[in-house]
Order: sequence, then structure tokens, then C-alpha cells
Amino acid sequence: MKFPVEIPIGSTSVPLHAILESMGIFIGFRYFLYLRKKQGDSIEQENRIWILIAAMFGALLGSRLIGSLEDPQRWFDAKSKLLYFYQNKTVLGGFLGGLIAVEGVKKYIGEKQASGDLFVQPLLLALIIGRIGCFSMGIYEETYGISTTFITGINLGDGISRHPVCLYEIVFLISLWIIFTQTKMKATLAQGSIFKLFMICYLLFRFVLDFLKPHYTYSFGLSTIQVTALAGLIYYSPFIFKPSKLYQKYA
Repeated sequence: MKFPVEIPIGSTSVPLHAILESMGIFIGFRYFLYLRKKQGDSIEQENRIWILIAAMFGALLGSRLIGSLEDPQRWFDAKSKLLYFYQNKTVLGGFLGGLIAVEGVKKYIGEKQASGDLFVQPLLLALIIGRIGCFSMGIYEETYGISTTFITGINLGDGISRHPVCLYEIVFLISLWIIFTQTKMKATLAQGSIFKLFMICYLLFRFVLDFLKPHYTYSFGLSTIQVTALAGLIYYSPFIFKPSKLYQKYA
């Protein structure tokens, strides 16, 4: 397999990653609309629109901020700091940025109901499609793993056997989807609990996964992604240390 994977279109070619990234967002949103129509939505239409707008803008800013901070020195040295900010992004920053924006907007409009459960499966679907695109870039995007002699190692374009961290994440996301589907069938959870569980699981996963990726490391031994993941886990710590809260009516 040759990296990066490109799709020929006429006299030129387009990276598969660009196609799948756009497809992931589009298909994920269409799936959200499908689930909302099928399952219903306890949140009023106007409030849901405000929540969606907040999620999109919060994710946009959060993904760029954390993505730029993944290597602070490179951002500091960049000739155009604004361009560097725009070009660098990370899913984890997008999730937390969207979360902060949504919680802020909900307080402003007076919406007290949890709003995240409807987003979980669409997010999982969009992530799976997007990570296939990331894998197709090999080492030409900073989503590859460190070298390894483990059986899962793959040559991602530089002749070195590396951890295919994107494939690890895809397997993890599919497993989450199955687990959450079974959980919703067998357990009576409070509104918003599936989203909380998704965030807790994903934050833990990304914290561990970053040990398998090359990155800028601070003097205390962690990366920006890991610090961000820890911050998110602290936010959700009441539900981590007291899971019974997930079975009660917490907004």
C-alpha cells in the first residue's frame, strides 16, 4: 500500500483523507438528523439549533487551539501564527471546545436537559470514517505511531514498522458503539449518560494512545493531548468516582 492514498480525478488527484474527512462530517450529520427523527428529541427545535451552532463553533475553535498547542515552539516560530492556528486541529480539542460552548449556550438559553446522547452514534460514525482517512495519509499527517516490533506494526511510508494508531482507534470506536448499543438495551440510564460515558472512555483512550505517538513532550513527561485529556477527565470525575450518578436525573 502506497501512502498517502490519492484518488485520481481527471488530470489531478485528491488525497483520500480530504474526501473521507468531508464525508465523515456530512454522513455523521445526516445520521444525527435521522436518529433525531426516529427517536424523537425532548429538546425544543429552537434550543437544539442553538446547541448545534454552539457545538460547531466550539469544536472549530477548540480543535484549532489544542492542535496548535501540540507543539508550542512550532506555533511560536511560525511566520503566520494565524495560519498555523487554522491549519492545525485535533478531534479531542474539538470535543472539549464543543462541550464548553454547548454548556455555555444552554445556560444562556435556560435549557436544563442533557443534550449529548443524540450526538454519540453520529460522532462515532464520523470519527470512524475520518480515521480511515487519517490512516490513508501514513506518515504524511501527524496521526501515525512510533516504531514497533509488535505484530500489528505497519510500514506507513517511511520503511519503518509503526503502530497503526488510527486502526487501533477505529477498533476502539466500533467496540464502543457495540457496548453502548447493548448498554442502552439493558440499563436504564439518566438522560445524557451515554454521552458522558463516551467522553470518559474517549478521553482515557486518547491519554493512553498518545504514549504510542511521537509528540512534543513537556518537562513533566506528558503531551498537550494528554494534558487536555486529563483536564476532561477531571471535569467528568464526579461520574468516574460515583458511577451511580449516571442512573439518576443529572442534567
